[in-house]
Amino acid sequence: MKALSDFQAQVLQRVNDVRASGTTCGGVNAPAVPALRWNAALEKAAKKHSQDMATNNYFSHTSKDGRTFAQRITAAGYSYRLAAENIAAGQQSVDSVMKGWLASAGHCRNIMLAGAKDIGVAVVRTTHADFPTYWTMDLASPR
Repeated sequence: MKALSDFQAQVLQRVNDVRASGTTCGGVNAPAVPALRWNAALEKAAKKHSQDMATNNYFSHTSKDGRTFAQRITAAGYSYRLAAENIAAGQQSVDSVMKGWLASAGHCRNIMLAGAKDIGVAVVRTTHADFPTYWTMDLASPR
């Protein structure tokens, strides 16, 4: 597996490149939108969710305890007016996870969400679950 030590910078660059050029999400044109900035609270929420999925061997936007991504973002200290989440499992590189997200209309629309200002992404590796990696991307705009 290619090292993921700098995955955060890679994901941020890839997301902002797509946002700058625009793309097509599920056959619908998604025009260029402003770049996102990295946010530590969103990263914290993403990391906790990826870790929870890996530890408890599940794959869902809803935590095993019933919490939604919006509740996890709030608990991490981010007060938002809009928010979205992308998750993925099994991808071994930033390239593969980004290709998957951009090929999915809903995930692509989240990446191209015009009102989003901030992003946090995490990946957790495991050998004790169905997938070797669990990815979470949280996008939001502050209140």
